[in-house]
Amino acid sequence: MTAMERYLEQLRGKRVAVIGIGVSNTPLIRLLREAGIDVTACDRNSRESFGALADELEALGTALRLGPDYLDGLDQDVIFRTPGMHPDTPALAQARARGSVVTSEMEAFFEVCPCPILAVTGSDGKTTTTTIISQLMERAGRRVFVGGNIGHPLLAEVPAMGPEDWAVLELSSFQLMTMSRSPRIAVVTNLAPNHLDIHRSMEEYVTAKENIFLHQGPEDKVVLNFDNDITRGFAEKAPGRVTFFSRQGGDVSGVYLRDGTIWVHGEDGRRPVLDTADILLPGVHNVENYMAAIAAVDGLVPDQVIRDYARTFGGVEHRIELVRTLDGVRYYNDSIASSPTRTIAGLRSFREKVILIAGGYDKHIPYDPLGPELVEHVKLLILTGATAPKIRAAAQAAPGYDPAALPIVETEDLAAAVAEARRRARPGDVVILSPASASFDRFKNFMERGQAFKDLVNGLEEG
Repeated sequence: MTAMERYLEQLRGKRVAVIGIGVSNTPLIRLLREAGIDVTACDRNSRESFGALADELEALGTALRLGPDYLDGLDQDVIFRTPGMHPDTPALAQARARGSVVTSEMEAFFEVCPCPILAVTGSDGKTTTTTIISQLMERAGRRVFVGGNIGHPLLAEVPAMGPEDWAVLELSSFQLMTMSRSPRIAVVTNLAPNHLDIHRSMEEYVTAKENIFLHQGPEDKVVLNFDNDITRGFAEKAPGRVTFFSRQGGDVSGVYLRDGTIWVHGEDGRRPVLDTADILLPGVHNVENYMAAIAAVDGLVPDQVIRDYARTFGGVEHRIELVRTLDGVRYYNDSIASSPTRTIAGLRSFREKVILIAGGYDKHIPYDPLGPELVEHVKLLILTGATAPKIRAAAQAAPGYDPAALPIVETEDLAAAVAEARRRARPGDVVILSPASASFDRFKNFMERGQAFKDLVNGLEEG
C-alpha cells in the first residue's frame, strides 16, 4: 500500500470539511469523494457564483455549505483549511477545541509525496525562482512536478509520481504556517514586511517562513540570501546544510557575484557558472533569482544547461512583461508586484524614469521605503485603489520630492489610469503597472489584474 493509499484509508469513515472551493481545494474535494470519503465543501461565496461546479460537486456526493455562514458549526473530524485562512480563525480554533484535526492540502502532500521535494519561499521572487529551478531540472532530463502557490495543487497527482521524480513547489507563508515537514532542498529568496493584513505581526510572518527549513534533516539543504538580514540569521537555526547566495556581500560559501559573473564556491573549489550579461531577464533582482536557483540545483543540473537556459528564458507572465509598444511608448505588466519591495525591484530594472501605475488593496504594510525610489525612478505617478493615499504620502515625504518633477495623479480605476498614462506618455517613455499592493480590492488575484491591464493596453488605438 502506498503512502497515498494509507492516507486515504485513514480518512475513510471520518467526516471531512474542505474550506474554500478554489484552485487549491477543488481537486482535493474530487480526490476525497472518488475515494468514498464523506466531504462537506464550505465557501463564503454563493451557489450562483460557482455555476456548474456546484452541480458537479453535488453529483459527486459532496455536501455544500455556502454563503456568509459557511464556517458556522464546523465539527468534522478533519478540516482542510484554504491556504489564505489564518489557522487561528475563531471557527477553526473552536473546531480544534472540539477535537477536529485542522490540516491543509499542502500538509497532506508532504505526508504522501513519494519523491524528493524542493521548495521556494520568500517575500519576492518566489515564482520566477521556482520556474527557473523547475525548468532547469527538466532541461537536465529530470521529471518534475510543479505546484504549490504556482501552477496547480499536486496532491491529486501523487499516484503518477515516482521516487526518481522531483516535486518543485512555491510555498506562501500561509501554506507554511502549520507545516511540520520540510523539503529536501529549501530556498528563501528574501524577507520583508508582507501580508500583515492576515499575519498578526512581522514576527508571525517570519516564523511561518522558517517552517520551510526547521524540520529538515542533517543531509538536507537550505539556500539563504546572505544580503538580507533576516534570512542570513536563519542559518543559526538550520538543522541541515546551509548554502548562501550573495549579490552584494562578496565571497560566501555558496553562490556569489564577482565582476559580472556568478560563481559557485563549494566543496570542490570555485568555478564560474553564468555571466550576468547572458541573463535575458532585466533587473538585478533577476540576477538574485538566478543565484538562488543555481544554489538550489548545484549538483543536479550541469552548468552548461544553466547558461543555455538563461540566454532564452524571457520570464513569467505578469512579471515586468512587455505588453506592447504603441507610438514609441513601451507598456509593461508587473501586476505580481503586490508589495513595495517588489515594485522597487521593478523600477530599478529600467535605466529611464518611468510612468508608474500603482495602488490597490491595503495589506497594512509600510510604504515609507517606496518613497525615495519613486523620487529617483518615476516621472509620473498614477494612483488608484485603497493604498493610493499611502503611496502618495510616501512619495511626498521622501527627501528631494519635487511636485514639478514627480506629478501625482489619482484616478477612479485601472481603466482611467491607463487612459491617463496614454494621454501623458511621449515617444521613448515606459509605462509600467507595478501596484506595490495586492489586488483584492477590485480583482480576484494579481493574474486577473494583470490580464485586465493587458486588455486595456491592447485596446488602445494608435495615433
